[in-house]
Order: sequence, then structure tokens, then C-alpha cells
Amino acid sequence: MKLIRFGPVGNEKPGIELANGTRISTCGFGQDYNESFFENNGLERLQKWVVKNEADCPVLNKTVRLGPPTCRPSKMICVGLNYAQHAAESGMEIPKEPVLFFKATSAIVGPYDDLIIPRGSKKTDWEVELAIVIGKKASYVTNKEAMGYVAGYVLHNDYSEREYQLEREGQWVKGKSCDTFAPMGPFMATKDEIKDPHNLNLWLKVNGKTMQQSNTSDFVFGIPKLISYISEFMTLLPGDIISTGTPFGVGLGLDPPKYLKAGDVVELGIDGLGSSKQLAKAYD
Repeated sequence: MKLIRFGPVGNEKPGIELANGTRISTCGFGQDYNESFFENNGLERLQKWVVKNEADCPVLNKTVRLGPPTCRPSKMICVGLNYAQHAAESGMEIPKEPVLFFKATSAIVGPYDDLIIPRGSKKTDWEVELAIVIGKKASYVTNKEAMGYVAGYVLHNDYSEREYQLEREGQWVKGKSCDTFAPMGPFMATKDEIKDPHNLNLWLKVNGKTMQQSNTSDFVFGIPKLISYISEFMTLLPGDIISTGTPFGVGLGLDPPKYLKAGDVVELGIDGLGSSKQLAKAYD
């Protein structure tokens, strides 16, 4: 299945995208895609409900806004330097163990919502990433067990303000958590939709020019290792998101560096997970 959420900001409702691209409302199912949904076997229950009720579900107009495909998770954990070539362009050694940081969940927005460049920012950067949605509570999970905890996958643009991240002291979270810095979607694909998450092409363009083009086969640490490793340090709850890192081609790594300005258009996509698009605007 492909889970979507639609409607005005802050008032999104659940739906799904069918194989033919038609989007339908699943409000009649009676539950949004939140922690309780994933925790209580929601994907299986929804699948059975759709089989019985699809014909009666309202069809959505293509012009309806898409929000983030899952409700705000309890946490969003990101992985730094998880592509070998990205570590090289950043001038950093390939990490010996996963580099983790948090991104505030208040940064999460829909796939086509505007990117708001923070007040005074001069170093807002782009990062296409594959994100994992956790399906059940995970603590001290082994590598062998880890894929059983995946509910699905989603396209994520891990926008970053490099001055805040790297020049303002402290941890990376300040440069990662500005409002609108985590566009998600257009949909969450359940894991059966993605044959091999370790062999997905991903790309990003700025104003039509390709800046990032790579494949998840360049991961330093694969998905089982990331889930197992993170679960050593914190309990992962249903609906939590792990963003698996970005490939080479970010603005910081260019010579000279290049950053976003108002009016720029960022487009990105991953095999099987659709594409998204954001217009950069200055903070009012």
C-alpha cells in the first residue's frame, strides 16, 4: 500500500494511493496513521478494510494538498555521513559506527509545501534521503531481526542550515530542525512495495540541474545495522522515522559551496517512492 494524508496544514486526513495512481480517502477506516495505528496492526487492518470498502471511498481531486504521509512521530533520528562518497566530499573519514542526530518533528511538512529559508540564513542546503518508518516497538534488536520492524519507506529532504549546523557550536540539531526542513512523501510505501531498499536510485535537482544522483548501494551502514544500532541507545516506537543519510552532491560539498535562495525550486525522488518539489521562500 501507499499511505497518504491530505488536506489543509494541521487538519490532514488519511488516504491511500492505488496502483493506478488514483487517491482515495480512508476516513471511513476511523484512524489516522499515528503511533497507535502502527502499534495495533494498523497496516494489516487497513488492507483488509480497503478490500471490502474501496468502491465506497471518496476519490480525491489531484489538486488536493498532500501532507506528510504519517502523523508526527515521537522522534526522527537521522544518520550522518552514511554514503561513502558524501563522507569524502565533506572531507570527513568514513565513520566506524553510525553518526546519529535528531531532527525536530516540528520540521515535518508535506512533499510540495514551500521551503521557508530561516531569517538571516545564507547557507540552507539540500539532502535527498531514504527514510524508514518503524512498525513496532524496538529495543535491543539484532541485525537479523531488524527488517521485521520496518513498516515502510518514505522520501525525505533533509534540509540543513550549514552555519547553524557547523559554525554555531554544539550539536547538528540546530541546523536540521528549522520549520519546513523535513518535507516527507508524497506517500509512505509499505515494505512489500520496495523489493530491495539497498538498491534504490535517488536524485535531486535545483532549478532543473541535477545535483545529487546516487544509489542506496553506497550506504556505509545498511538498514538492519541502523535499526539494531539505534535500538541499543533508545527505544524506537511505532511510527518513528529513521532517515538514512544523503549521497554526494550537497551544496556544502561544491567548490565553491552553493546554497539555496528565495525563488529556487528543489525537486527530488527515489525509485518506488515518487517525487517531491519545494519552492524556496524567504522568512517573512
